Amino acid sequence: MLFVKQKKFYVTFISLTLAIALQNVIVYLVNITDSVMVGHYSEDALSGVALVNQIQYLLQMSVTGIVEGSLIFSSRAWGEGRIDGVKNMAAISSKVAVGVSMVLFAICFAIPQGVLSLLSNDADVIGQGMMYLKIMVFTYPIFAFTQAMLSMLRSVETVLIGFASSTFALLTNLALNYVMIYGKLGCPAMGVKGAAYATLIARALECTVVCVYVFGIDKKIRLKAKELIPFDKVLFKTYFKTGAPVFFSGVLWGFAQMLQTAILGHTTKEAIAANSIASTVFSVITVVTYASATATAVMIGKTIGERKLSRIPLYSKTFQILFLGIGLVTGALIFLLRGPINAMYNVSAAATELSNQFMLVLSITVIGTAYQNAVHTGIVRSGGDTAFVFKVDTIFMWCIVLPMSFLSAYVFKWPLVVTFICLKGDQLLKCFIAFWKVNFGNWLKITK
Repeated sequence: MLFVKQKKFYVTFISLTLAIALQNVIVYLVNITDSVMVGHYSEDALSGVALVNQIQYLLQMSVTGIVEGSLIFSSRAWGEGRIDGVKNMAAISSKVAVGVSMVLFAICFAIPQGVLSLLSNDADVIGQGMMYLKIMVFTYPIFAFTQAMLSMLRSVETVLIGFASSTFALLTNLALNYVMIYGKLGCPAMGVKGAAYATLIARALECTVVCVYVFGIDKKIRLKAKELIPFDKVLFKTYFKTGAPVFFSGVLWGFAQMLQTAILGHTTKEAIAANSIASTVFSVITVVTYASATATAVMIGKTIGERKLSRIPLYSKTFQILFLGIGLVTGALIFLLRGPINAMYNVSAAATELSNQFMLVLSITVIGTAYQNAVHTGIVRSGGDTAFVFKVDTIFMWCIVLPMSFLSAYVFKWPLVVTFICLKGDQLLKCFIAFWKVNFGNWLKITK
């Protein structure tokens, strides 16, 4: 039998995936709102915001690694009916996430120009980026704590609050961007500074909404603020052993994405703008891809917690087919929407042409992303084999992708689209490893 026959399986997968995807797309749109609206202000402003968004992506990947590591334990605890386990893990993940965000905050606040100079050598772009970054750093700890709380809720299959809070943040950001960037309703035109202030306010309000729900409305966990204070050293050691590869994988991936931006960012200004547009589109359209991985992780973790291990092999086969379907649909969307999306930006013809080429590449490689990423992070990682995923990502990114991309851009002087292919081609190559691991490898690790 290749497919799960129970209707509940598909209802759970689809409802979790769509709810998480909707929340993720709103999260991305908060940043994209800045890019698009600032893009109408000037190309330098767009490129400056794009550089800072790479730092935001590093934070996002680091925090994601932390909360996904905790999700493995929380979802199993939920399957076992141990709410205290969910609470203890929330206490650990929130402390670690905020702590990591404060490190990045300190670095970017102290040496913003030095950080941005690693990503671009254009003085005008760096100048715009510095104005944006000096304000955006204050959103980092707020974002980290919010994501820790939302991950806790996801582990017990509560996902709609994430969508509601992020939608509120988006609408707030849109309204404030309009007023602050362009100087409406009596407010002075602040350009990138206005975009940053708008995002800071929106993130603070989003966190407030989540906290009101977690501490005052939620009936599953009934978490109290004081329960986030204790630190369970024994649980932390267990979490660190399993979760550390997830965290470091996220950190290294975030750094790698910054280096990818740096490789393109030291070529031409048009390449920065084109990569910003293509990456933004990719982030929004692939939300279902990444949401399906998170939904899978929750379902696998809960099934393990319930000790219904005989269901796992059939579940994993069904998930793989669903992942491929999601990838094909996502690729088609990127291909069909690349023209209308490029028309939204006020950039040069050269930047528009590059963006179109980059999105053509992404429309193909995203099929691999949808399959291998979801298999690795949704099935293999939630099964307990977190080290394997870390090793695969590290080897491919640091031994193949980045060296080949550097050689393409600066040694062989190949066209920028070829360099972009070198940056994204690993998404297809890793599919072969993912297929072997999930179908023939040992990835299910059961802890007592």
